[in-house]
Amino acid sequence: MGDMRLIVAGAGGRMGRTLIKAIADAKGLVLAGAIEPGGSPWLGQDSGTLAGLPQNGVLVSADPKPLAKSADGIIDFTIPSATAAFAALSAESGLAHVIGTTGLSAAEDARIKDAARRTPIVMSGNMSLGVNLLAALVRRVAKTLDEEFDIEIVEMHHNKKIDAPSGTALLLGRAAAEGRGVDLDQRSVRARDGHTGARRTGDIGFAALRGGTVVGEHNVIFAGPAERIELAHKAEDRMIFARGALRAALWARGRKPGLYAMADVLGLTDF
Repeated sequence: MGDMRLIVAGAGGRMGRTLIKAIADAKGLVLAGAIEPGGSPWLGQDSGTLAGLPQNGVLVSADPKPLAKSADGIIDFTIPSATAAFAALSAESGLAHVIGTTGLSAAEDARIKDAARRTPIVMSGNMSLGVNLLAALVRRVAKTLDEEFDIEIVEMHHNKKIDAPSGTALLLGRAAAEGRGVDLDQRSVRARDGHTGARRTGDIGFAALRGGTVVGEHNVIFAGPAERIELAHKAEDRMIFARGALRAALWARGRKPGLYAMADVLGLTDF
């Protein structure tokens, strides 16, 4: 089996450029295409130059369909509507699809699940090794501690982030809910303002902070009677997400259709 040929969606964005750099440094991977939406100022530019590298001859395009014919996978940190469309293309073309997009609606999630019946899709609110290990720890701690311990998740990101809570915070919230055996949608508290009354036992709270250039910080707090346990992760460089996404792409290549998570990629499902 030769090198895996990858398309980077959203090539002009922060993560897109980071992914192009990561692919250039990785063994067993080559850049097969770089995608930007119609009207993007980056269309027609060399993707290597765009990412701060020497020219690589891969020009940024608005049409992924011709590229899909000579690719093995697509990595997608874009926006929800684009991700749902890329999932349909992946299913049609047999591409392994790695999704790092967050803020997806229920309808967009449904389209991705439908596409995963025909192609392998790895989707995660965070691609880093550290965050996914943290999620496994959160699940275990939540399972071990009873509802005397309140669970609060605090996250902070840069001031350009458009969704809240972050996909990572929700990933951690789902891990906590799984550990407790509850439905996160039923026990999640996303905002508090005014006279809220006492905290309801068993709720999982979220707080979202935005400012500056913070790549990503997440804290999961288990606050019990007279003691508190805090689990934290701090991201310092987007390259950690890119490396995780590339690892997911290599893992997904040749895998049977299905919707997978980074816990599957890292062997953490039974932790």
